[in-house]
Formats: sequence, structure tokens, C-alpha cells
Amino acid sequence: MKLKLHTIAGQPSWQLKTSVVEAAVTRLGGHLGPVRFRLGRRWIAPYDLAPWAGEPLPAGLPPLLRVMRGDFFCLPFGDNATPYRGEKYPPHGETANRPWRRVAAADGELRLTLDTAIRKGRVEKIIRLVPGHTAVYCRHIVSGMSGPMSFAHHAILKLPGAGAGRLSVSKFRYGRVLPQRFEDPAAGGYSILKAGAQFSALDHVPRADGQRADLSVYPAREGYEDLALVAAAADGQPFAWTALTVASGRYVWFALKDPRVLPATVLWMSNGGRHYAPWNGRHRHAIGLEEVCSYFHLGLAQSARRNDLNRAGIPTCARLDPRRPLTVNYIMAVAAIPRGFDMVKDLRPVSGGGVVKLTARSGATVSVPLDYGFLRG
Repeated sequence: MKLKLHTIAGQPSWQLKTSVVEAAVTRLGGHLGPVRFRLGRRWIAPYDLAPWAGEPLPAGLPPLLRVMRGDFFCLPFGDNATPYRGEKYPPHGETANRPWRRVAAADGELRLTLDTAIRKGRVEKIIRLVPGHTAVYCRHIVSGMSGPMSFAHHAILKLPGAGAGRLSVSKFRYGRVLPQRFEDPAAGGYSILKAGAQFSALDHVPRADGQRADLSVYPAREGYEDLALVAAAADGQPFAWTALTVASGRYVWFALKDPRVLPATVLWMSNGGRHYAPWNGRHRHAIGLEEVCSYFHLGLAQSARRNDLNRAGIPTCARLDPRRPLTVNYIMAVAAIPRGFDMVKDLRPVSGGGVVKLTARSGATVSVPLDYGFLRG
């Protein structure tokens, strides 16, 4: 099937469509976005697009920042400021910064490949749409590499205004704010959460000023950038989940993962706290809901060594074996919600398969057709 490139928000991109999903994938960095979902008679576009998309930017910025949109696969995940055994990676790795090559396209499916140069190997990207499903199914297969590696999906959502979203996650066993300063005021960056603070509930997280932050309500804390992590707990379900309910928009966005592969979620709250280029204080009301196998966002060197997460039994990297490819599966979906659906309290499969049920804290429910077995495929 011939699939032409179209320039979308400044980037040559491939497009996939069904009657209920329209998705673009950039050639540079393989970023998934923009994505639109049809809910009844209306379309929604929940993902973030960098406000500088298409602008001329200062020389020296990584391609990642020129493209930044939607969701992208990171290998290795993080800023990678410290080289790992001579391997110097760009922020979020080659997979988020280098051009991908299309190898196949069929109805509702796009296959791309990237031959990595820093650590020799290959990554295959498969983006799949299923007729009638308001979902995007993502699979990445990493082959030919050996040694430790961090990785992640880096979904970024954009919200319409202060307090519009209600964030919830499946049961977690560990929560912590980044254990070092996230932003430097001397460089024009500002954070408010207390570095290294541990928490057991999203709505009760220590701030640096002695107050408490409610991370379940977003956008909040205007003028700050913050980063925290939660690690999924085993609860007998076939997946772990992250959900963002937007009652004013009458929808919920949610993502499913296998917590054995992606054991933690990094929460990046970007609300105008960066005043250096290209951010210039204008990236606001955006939240990264990043499913990771990594030590926060600090890169491969910190993820591969002993740290407080892996000492607590939370993997921060995988040990790759060229004889056994690593497969990372991930599903992102949306659903229309009924009046009174405030925030997701529970998300689980319906008996018989092929459907998941979301239950709100208020008791309202919604059921969504979804092939959650894709996560174990």
C-alpha cells in the first residue's frame, strides 16, 4: 500500500485513518501526533503539540524539541546528560530524534524501522488502528542489542484550562518526587514540588514551601515544571493503567500497559515554568504521562546502576539479549463519558474479553471495545 508523506505542523508525516481515528506519525523521531478521535458527532484532539512547531529554532537543539508532539518512543529514556560506558545519547535516545524508514503499510497499520548507530541494533515501530476502536495500538520491537537499556513511551496531553483534568492511576506501591532539583532558577526554570519527597496518594504530595499539592487535579501550579514517579503495584489485573478525565470535554483518555515491561509512570507537569528557548514560558497546561522502565528521567547511566528504585524491586532498565528481542506494547484510547463521571476509580476487563469498563469515583460507568490482549501479544 502506497502511503505518502504529508507535512503536518512542520514535519513530514505518514497518516493513518479509520472512521473514528485519524493519526499522523512523523518521519523524524517517529512522534505520534496529531491524533483525532471521533466520539459520536464530534472530534477531540487530546495530545500536545509544541507551540513552536514549524518555527525556526536556535541551532544546536535536539531534533526531539523541533518535533515534539503526541507520543514518542524513547530508547534510552531520559535526558542522558551522563554518557553510559562511552555511549552518548541525545535526550530520549535515537528513536525520538532520528529519521525512521517506512517498511510496510496496510489498512490501519504502519510499520517503520530504525537502525541504531550508538549501540548497534534495530527498532521496529508498529502503529495499528482497529475499525470501531477509539484507540491507538503501539508496538516496538528492539533487536540485535545487548546490555542494560532504559526505555519508555512519552505521551503528552494538552488540557483546556486550569483544573480541567482529573488524573488517576491504577494501584501503586511507590511514589516519589524527582530526588534532585528539576529546574534551575538561574537558568530560567522553576519547580515547586519538594525534591525527593515520597507519597502514597496523588492528592497529598509535599511542596518545597511546606504546603501540599494535589497532583490528581491538573492544570495546576501555574508557572512551574515538576516531575514525579509512581510504580505500579500488582493487583491481579492483566494490565496497569493511567487515566485523565476531562469532564468539561465529556471524555476520558486512558493508557494500558504491561507493568512487567513498563513498571512505572513518570508524571511531567509542564505549566509555564521554563523561560529558556524554545519554551519561553509558553508551554502550559501540558502533562506528560510517561510509561517507563527508567530511573525517573535521568538517563541510561543512572538507570543502569543501583538506585533507590531498583533497590526497592522496581526495575529501571532491561538487560537486552540479541537472541531475545524486547517487545514493548502500549495502548492509548479515549471514550465519551456520561454526565457525572468525575474521575476514573477503576478500570478492568469485562468478562468475555474485548471490552474494558471504566468506573468513576461517582459510580458512573462507561464500557469501551478494546483489544487489551494486544499487550501480551
